[in-house]
Amino acid sequence: MSVDAWLVLATVLAVVAIAATDRVPAVAAMGAGVAFLLVSGAIEDDVALSGLSSPATATIALLYVVAGGVAATGALSLVIDRLLFGKRNTIARLAGTTAAMSAFVPNTPLVALAAPRAIRWSRSNGRSASALLMPLSFASILGGVITLLGTSTNLVVSDAIRSAGDEPLGMFEVTRVGLPVALVGVAVLAIATPFLLRNRTAAGESMRATARNFQLQMVVAPGGPLDGQTVSTAGLRHLDGMYLAAIERAGGVVTARPETEMTGGDRLYFVGDVTRVIDLQDVAGLQSAEQRHVIDAAGPGSRLYEAVVAPRSDLSGRTLKDAGFRGRYGAAVLAVHRADEELRGKLGTIPINAGDVLLVLAGDDFGRRWREHGDFALVSSVDEPPPPRRARAWVAALAFVGMLALAATGVLTLLAASALAAAVMVLGRVLGPSEARRAVDLNVVLTIAMSISLGNAAASTGLAAEIADRLVSLGSSWGTFGLLLVTIVATQLLTEVLSNSGAAALMVPIGMAAAAGVGGDPRDFAIAVLVGASCSFLTPIGYQTNLMVYGLGGYRFTDFTRLGFPLTVSCALVTAGLLSV
Repeated sequence: MSVDAWLVLATVLAVVAIAATDRVPAVAAMGAGVAFLLVSGAIEDDVALSGLSSPATATIALLYVVAGGVAATGALSLVIDRLLFGKRNTIARLAGTTAAMSAFVPNTPLVALAAPRAIRWSRSNGRSASALLMPLSFASILGGVITLLGTSTNLVVSDAIRSAGDEPLGMFEVTRVGLPVALVGVAVLAIATPFLLRNRTAAGESMRATARNFQLQMVVAPGGPLDGQTVSTAGLRHLDGMYLAAIERAGGVVTARPETEMTGGDRLYFVGDVTRVIDLQDVAGLQSAEQRHVIDAAGPGSRLYEAVVAPRSDLSGRTLKDAGFRGRYGAAVLAVHRADEELRGKLGTIPINAGDVLLVLAGDDFGRRWREHGDFALVSSVDEPPPPRRARAWVAALAFVGMLALAATGVLTLLAASALAAAVMVLGRVLGPSEARRAVDLNVVLTIAMSISLGNAAASTGLAAEIADRLVSLGSSWGTFGLLLVTIVATQLLTEVLSNSGAAALMVPIGMAAAAGVGGDPRDFAIAVLVGASCSFLTPIGYQTNLMVYGLGGYRFTDFTRLGFPLTVSCALVTAGLLSV
């Protein structure tokens, strides 16, 4: 090998070793590696900057903006609730539906939307959320290999193919392999999960009984999904950490029995901690009793705060309505906590006492403006997402569906379609400019950019071709199947210690060079790398969605290996078998 190829090999090995220790972020290790290769003269400027200038990097950043708009408005919330979490849930239903949705919705934002709903469903049905969260993550990964849009790894592979001088992947080019892989994987999940996945308790679950209880008033939306349902069938009877205290109808109070039938306009009084209060804001068919004020306050950049009423506050002894709370503070009160007392009546007509804790929805400057004001003894931000801004949900849904349609039909490239959708999100006031910037996970985007640069460095210096020769000699005794299997397994192992995008960017040039060595189709080997890099199940650190559910489910590291091993084996065998035919 040339000196430059040896430098790239040493740099890649150093990056992998540093990333495996988890002491330095992967993006920092990769960035340092690219900088070293540039300074040493092993690569030219255009190779070092190829990741930043890649269409894949820009597309992924824009998709984050689109996903942020969908999440902020709850545009997919009702669909996710009805499809993924019905009254009777099974792993087969959850995994199959999640995989199908992940084929068209990037899996990272999909899990971000669905995970809180899985937790809420589990609480209301007396089950451990750990039974659902890992299958949810794994199924989203399986669905991500069905189409080009399913995961950012697919875009990295497509860009690597383009850099090699070939046409990028089509929207459904990976479906012939990805769909069978997903179907087999869902079957494995459905069969193996009850035997291999143990119930866990997330950190903090045992402390929730002592959480401060807020009293929240919700109204049954006339003609909505809950109008005409009983308390029991609506899933409001056994709420973990929250209970339905009473129902007010036509000025009278109705006992909230399981068989009590709710009608549109009923005012429901709930008592529970902050997390459960926020969960209720997202239940289809329920709306805040202060919905008019909530709509006004739930603009781009809105957040939740806890505000403690000060002893000498102008609010003390007055109702929210008399004090003109919405106009005065630019905020809406969602719920109230008062020690040792139940509050009844309309929220706006209850006299506020000193020491009351108000759960407030307001702009992100509320804390700065009122923290030092005499009306509040304490103002603190709540580490929970605000209620969805449903007034703009139709704009977000139209932008998202339009993006899928334009990209799938080939009218626009995925980059152009995602740019158009992101522009609609901002111009349509679904997201403010600052929110759009915050929606982009720069750490992920830069990691992908640096991994693409390292992959191009391996290709341009001849390192990829040299490693491909070794792979050919290792797997050629089994023919094309053996070489594909070796390529997939090598990618899977690299993914667990580096990252899925980094493994894909490094292995695509190697896989395509290996294909040339045995007369195989380079695109087939690139797709093999795509599946190997995406189907990461052995550890929680190999894929972002696994990390997202790791803490939420209270899992141990080995839980992923136990359930992930049969999935990893099945994905490798099915992919190699299909591509070698």
